[in-house]
Amino acid sequence: MSFALATVESAGRPQACIELGGRYWPIAASAQALGIAGLGGERPLVALFENWSESFAQLSALAAALAKAPASLALPDGGRVAAPLQYPGKVLCAGANYYDHIAEMGVTDTRKEAQRLFFFFKPPRNALVGPGRTVRKPRATQMFDWEVELAAVIGKRVKDVSEADALGAVAAYSVAIDLSARDLNQAPNTFYRLDWVAGKGQDTCCPMGPRLVPAAFISDPMNLRLGLKVNGETKQDGVTSGMIFSIAEQIATLSRIMTLDPGDVLLTGTPAGVGFPKKTFLSVGDRIDAEIAEIGTLSVEIGA
Repeated sequence: MSFALATVESAGRPQACIELGGRYWPIAASAQALGIAGLGGERPLVALFENWSESFAQLSALAAALAKAPASLALPDGGRVAAPLQYPGKVLCAGANYYDHIAEMGVTDTRKEAQRLFFFFKPPRNALVGPGRTVRKPRATQMFDWEVELAAVIGKRVKDVSEADALGAVAAYSVAIDLSARDLNQAPNTFYRLDWVAGKGQDTCCPMGPRLVPAAFISDPMNLRLGLKVNGETKQDGVTSGMIFSIAEQIATLSRIMTLDPGDVLLTGTPAGVGFPKKTFLSVGDRIDAEIAEIGTLSVEIGA
């Protein structure tokens, strides 16, 4: 039985939930009521990824039991859906990783062998937000840009993993939006030319959610349609097959650089349609809808 995971703020606190049948079921309370072992205690979702294979089996048993459970076990309607992971250890982002995106950014030689896979960080506690009016436009930027990205959540500690085994480390997928201060990212008068912290590490600039879909329920992560709208106007419309470096290649490369831990998140790049080439950027009051097939839509609004 397929299900998703979410964090919902209810009764004044965030609760880890299974999303099933259009309702949110608190994991700890539901497991206790239905006699499902191993899921007791109020734990954030990120804790489930420490032993994902065991957690997935327990969650699957809980989902099967919930299909026959009384609706009274579900959270009442009206709870606010928050960022699902509170909080991952690392948020790593692959830069310039779709062929059509590097072309729109002015790269003339778009062959794979001419590219280098590189990554940057976003601060997990400060950048990660959920749906709603959750994003604050950085005061210093005039070039606030969008990027829809498939997010992969790591469910097994890996170091120097092979490309063939890399996808086995992914526990779940979600929708993410990499928001960038393009002007603050640039440092043309310095020897290093770019400032990744100022451009990519701003508070609230990594919306994620609204749910995590276990990898077992995703048909093919390298063939998912993804898109983004700003105020209802389509800006991005692509397929994950357009990546230059596959998710497996990204994980294998990252694991040679550092250990990837359960609960870490990897943003895997964005297709063409960002604002920078047309010098069209986000303003306070704008709404973003980012959608990925088999996962859903993440909607956020820009506040001051």
